[in-house]
Amino acid sequence: MGSIYLIRHGQASLGAANYDVLSDMGIKQSKLLGQFAHSSGLKFDRSYSGEMQRQIDTGRHALAEMPGSGTDILIEPAFNEYAADEVMRTYLPHLEQSEPKARYFVENAGEYRKEFQKVFSKVITMWITEQNEVPGCEPWSAFVARVKAGLSRVMEQAGRGENIAIFTSGGTITAALQLITDMPATSAFELNWQIVNTSVSRLQYGRSKVSLASFNSQAHLDVHQQPDWVTYR
Repeated sequence: MGSIYLIRHGQASLGAANYDVLSDMGIKQSKLLGQFAHSSGLKFDRSYSGEMQRQIDTGRHALAEMPGSGTDILIEPAFNEYAADEVMRTYLPHLEQSEPKARYFVENAGEYRKEFQKVFSKVITMWITEQNEVPGCEPWSAFVARVKAGLSRVMEQAGRGENIAIFTSGGTITAALQLITDMPATSAFELNWQIVNTSVSRLQYGRSKVSLASFNSQAHLDVHQQPDWVTYR
């Protein structure tokens, strides 16, 4: 059987003008991932990424530390993160009816990280439990279908026993978990909040079958015993 490594991007730039840029910590995390993978004897036969800069740059920094793995990254839009801005724009006004300070915490996320996370979690719950299609906002079910189609294309192109990297985001990994385990979306998102930047979740595949082998491994960070290097956004 072959393996697909779902790798979450490194720490992005929460609160900055452009979130879709790796922070200095995000670059460090990406390099540590590549160094650890190389020291473990892992080589990627093929690497994919969504279109987002934080995903691509995570792959670029990690693969640079992995001699023997190709540095080419195939771009697959199916592995883009869900449109968080659209989700927030759609559901935040509803949350504000009961939590008037919600928008303030969103607009000042860099200063109020914990408060922002609470607001974000409630908005996401509204989104994934929405029963009706809302114009201008991709439904959770459509997002999961997009990820499923991307994984199918990767497996169709894969050779027997290949190690494949997919540099992506937490929402995409969550969608894959729901697809493979058939757990409810709300349960999957309870796991989503635990997905560490540059953590690795491994899928095993063979022909048309795919299964979860490991989830959210952060050994490349834990080995350094630096708790501040473990981040979640």
